[in-house]
Amino acid sequence: MTVFHRHVSGRGIAVFGFETMLISGTILLAAQVHGAFHITLDSPWRIVIVTVVCELCFYYNDLYDLTLVHSKTELVVRVLQSAGAAAIVLAVGTTLIPTLVIGHTILITSLCLLLVAVPIGRLAFDGLAHGPHLEERILILGSGRIARTLARQIFSQHDFAYRIVGFVEEDAAKSSRADPLSLGTAADLSGLIAQHQIDRVIVGLTDRRGRMPIRELLQAKLSGVRVEDAATTYERITGKILLDDLKPSWFIFSDGCRAARGTRLVKRALDVVMASIGLLCAAPLMVLTAMAVRLDSPGPILYRQDRVGENGRVFTLCKFRSMRTDAELGTPIWAKDRDERVTRIGRFLRLTRLDELPQLWNVLRGNMSFVGPRPERPYFVDQLAAAIPFYTERHCVKPGVTGWAQVRYRYGSSVEEAMEKLQYDLYYVKHLSIVFDLTIVADTVKVILSGKGAK
Repeated sequence: MTVFHRHVSGRGIAVFGFETMLISGTILLAAQVHGAFHITLDSPWRIVIVTVVCELCFYYNDLYDLTLVHSKTELVVRVLQSAGAAAIVLAVGTTLIPTLVIGHTILITSLCLLLVAVPIGRLAFDGLAHGPHLEERILILGSGRIARTLARQIFSQHDFAYRIVGFVEEDAAKSSRADPLSLGTAADLSGLIAQHQIDRVIVGLTDRRGRMPIRELLQAKLSGVRVEDAATTYERITGKILLDDLKPSWFIFSDGCRAARGTRLVKRALDVVMASIGLLCAAPLMVLTAMAVRLDSPGPILYRQDRVGENGRVFTLCKFRSMRTDAELGTPIWAKDRDERVTRIGRFLRLTRLDELPQLWNVLRGNMSFVGPRPERPYFVDQLAAAIPFYTERHCVKPGVTGWAQVRYRYGSSVEEAMEKLQYDLYYVKHLSIVFDLTIVADTVKVILSGKGAK
């Protein structure tokens, strides 16, 4: 099973499928209104083109991130933005290739219908999806740090149909009647499952020695209740690994964490092909970028820096210089928001990621991959490895020009933020696959277009 199937929720897939039919339906309805139904139906590939363009615009406006988009106002704004972007793309496509898409009147009418149909459809879907009969009733075994961390994540997300019924205290002495979500102790587990019609028990005990109700959990599982570890649930709903209480045995026994040799060979072949094509296509742009760097500030065009790569090997990373030549004298310094060391053209290069283009050469040489954890400097690696458990495990794969942490989290400039990004990097290491890489590349385009994460 690929990471795409692991991380995408059933609700997200349902929304995508429903809106695929909705977009196609509005096109056919618009064609019927304008008396061109049979003509449109005779060229179904035109309907497919319009549907794909609309869905891409929805995707790049985060309309399929159900956790991010859940207020009515934000939904309407994003639908308007998506429809406007789709209109521009399709208008340009029609101008360049008149036979490519459906007529202008049908297109305008279908987009207007979408502006009404999508918000209504989303509101109706939310009403149905949040009904108690469609949600899984969850009981969390434990009430410590791990259990509470997981609970906060479940409460904050809308992609998965989970409803927390309550907690089972790990220590009878800590049971609190003042907390309405504190339902009892481990001794009450079987009765609580039956009383509250629990669908899933999540084990989030801080200390399991002598506290795990093995018999009760086994009985629950045999009766059809799902039983799983808190780390598994956290991984599924967040797309990152829970570092709290993570042990080496997790890497040894958990599913994943081993990319097949065939996957690595295909990944390398794709890197070589894409880097070669990228260097050829981007050559004119790289020449213009080099000229802009040279004219903007004195100093070398390229910036070379040692980075830690696969298996801890140090290599030289190349980028277009985006800072002053005196930006760092002596001890390395974290980059920060609105860094004063960045030049005028450098700020634009970082925003558009044009400064990363020379790394295609690193990919071609085999120092890097297109997708992987971002390579860090040896000075910072030593600091982070001493402060963060399992930090060096991210070096078991090649570093990337882009990565899961880059598309899911902002630029890290502290030990705390590096720890947050490590959770995403370990998730990538565990679920490495070609399909996962392709989804990260698609997300990277979205990040670049939105200007997120640049420093």
